Amino acid sequence: MKRLLLSTILLALAGTTYADIQAPPASEYTATRKLGRAVSNILYAVEEIPTTMIRWQGTDGNNAAFSVGVVDGSARALARVGYGFYELITFWAPTYKCTYKPCYQGTCGRDGRKEYNVWGGFSEFPEEIGFQSKYGYSRLSHD
Repeated sequence: MKRLLLSTILLALAGTTYADIQAPPASEYTATRKLGRAVSNILYAVEEIPTTMIRWQGTDGNNAAFSVGVVDGSARALARVGYGFYELITFWAPTYKCTYKPCYQGTCGRDGRKEYNVWGGFSEFPEEIGFQSKYGYSRLSHD
């Protein structure tokens, strides 16, 4: 009887451990994260303009930064605001492939980190301007 009880307890604990390890890939994306992403995209979309200007300045100089950079950054900011309002309206529903992931996300790189096309793609949250101590590298450099 002791063996049966011990085996049952051991199997019950092993079953919960296995279930904990097998979290679905989209489990970190929830409705509240989608709502936060929507608010962030609406409030901070304007940061796309100086960020895009800096990118254009680094590749083509000041004239490109103050002409193409402003226009391209404004287009990116308007697109981000549009995504923000779309996600604000639909935050309660899993819309992208039956998950709460953003529909504009980038692709995963070779090493599994999130990477995106800085010229055509969008990161999950708007870019930050200024010194960022959480990055040990320049986001503008390409490997």
